[in-house]
Amino acid sequence: MDTVESAQPVTVDPAAKSGRSALPAQIGAPPCPTCGGAGVEGATPSSYVYSLGQIEARFPRLSVEKELAQATGRAETAGRTDRQAFYEVLSKRENHYLARQLCWVLMVQGLETYILLQRDPADLDLLISAIEPHETAWISTVIGVRGPVAPPEYCNGLMIPIVTFDQIYTFSRDALIEAIPRPEGVPAQEFGAAARELFDRIMQMTDNAGSTDEQRALNYLAVRYPAIYSKAAEEFARSFSLTGVEVRPSPLGGTRGVLEVIFAFTNRDSDFTEKFFVRVDVTEEFPFLITKLSPYYDR
Repeated sequence: MDTVESAQPVTVDPAAKSGRSALPAQIGAPPCPTCGGAGVEGATPSSYVYSLGQIEARFPRLSVEKELAQATGRAETAGRTDRQAFYEVLSKRENHYLARQLCWVLMVQGLETYILLQRDPADLDLLISAIEPHETAWISTVIGVRGPVAPPEYCNGLMIPIVTFDQIYTFSRDALIEAIPRPEGVPAQEFGAAARELFDRIMQMTDNAGSTDEQRALNYLAVRYPAIYSKAAEEFARSFSLTGVEVRPSPLGGTRGVLEVIFAFTNRDSDFTEKFFVRVDVTEEFPFLITKLSPYYDR
């Protein structure tokens, strides 16, 4: 069996200096997601999140917006767009007190999905970096623990689940695809088109908020396992179409949460279907690969 190493979680230090009302997830919370301990009575059970989307900064109160406007007025922003000026002001160390006051929202397919809260205050830079303007929208991978829905006063009436994150990394789709090893015999243009189509299919799957085990497994593979893109390019070159992506529990999982992710490719001329699968362990916060991509045979 082959595995890939997972990222290392950061130390726990809830952001208690935001100036906002205490969150249900912060009151009586254990020092880590798997440490146990008493929580809030009636609070929503936490669950892991591995989500892909775009991060936006929101003003929780009018006073924060006015304070940022004053900081922007003191900065040199000539020739900058509003987004560029906003990012440059927040990225300055002397303005991080403002960044800590903002609501950070993860948008998935254009929908407000999670409010993000850093577990380690040092990770504020990850949030600021995620909103740096680019010519094309960049994608952020958010790995963390989902808690209760935010109270209305926390983020100017926005009531969506709070995710306390341990890792965020932000990238462009094109940079991800360029970093994938290209199979021999597949032209660069064809490989790029195949990889983009597969990535978009995973991103656009119904309700992929990265909150269920199935969604977490798919999103993990999309950003951490390049072999699925190489296989898609090979199949497209053989006149096969990607006709299905299915996730099901593995009978070999035992006490672990092991899932089989199955990719189906159908020949465009004969309707003959080939399937390939990988096994992913999603028991804990950081998924990892159990079995490399292999042919799959229906049982």
